[in-house]
Amino acid sequence: QVQLVESGGGLVQAGDSLRLSCVASGRTFSDFGMGWFRQRPGKGREFVAFINWIHNTDYANSVKGRFTISRDNAKSTLYLQMNSLHAEDTAMYYCAMSRSRYFSGSLSREYAFDSWGQGTQVTVAS
Repeated sequence: QVQLVESGGGLVQAGDSLRLSCVASGRTFSDFGMGWFRQRPGKGREFVAFINWIHNTDYANSVKGRFTISRDNAKSTLYLQMNSLHAEDTAMYYCAMSRSRYFSGSLSREYAFDSWGQGTQVTVAS
């Protein structure tokens, strides 16, 4: 059974940085793509970034140039470095693991993932 545990959220000021972490267990981490999604107040869950098993990445336009997704396979940990935070980045952030092993395509849709963490709250004060 896959377990994903996020951490690193908090309350920051606009322009600040945060780094989110997600520790995975239950599968061979290096074989699977990983993603970050977020749910802003009153909105549905939306794609933020993904990194596949060969470390290809992609980002939502709203975070491109400010956020960086990375992974440490030796630690089974996914990261999201968030810089120049805006008030609009306020959301619950979720990490997710892809349903398919060794998938090299895009992982920007929720259906590509079958395991989700509980989320970590990021609040950016303007």
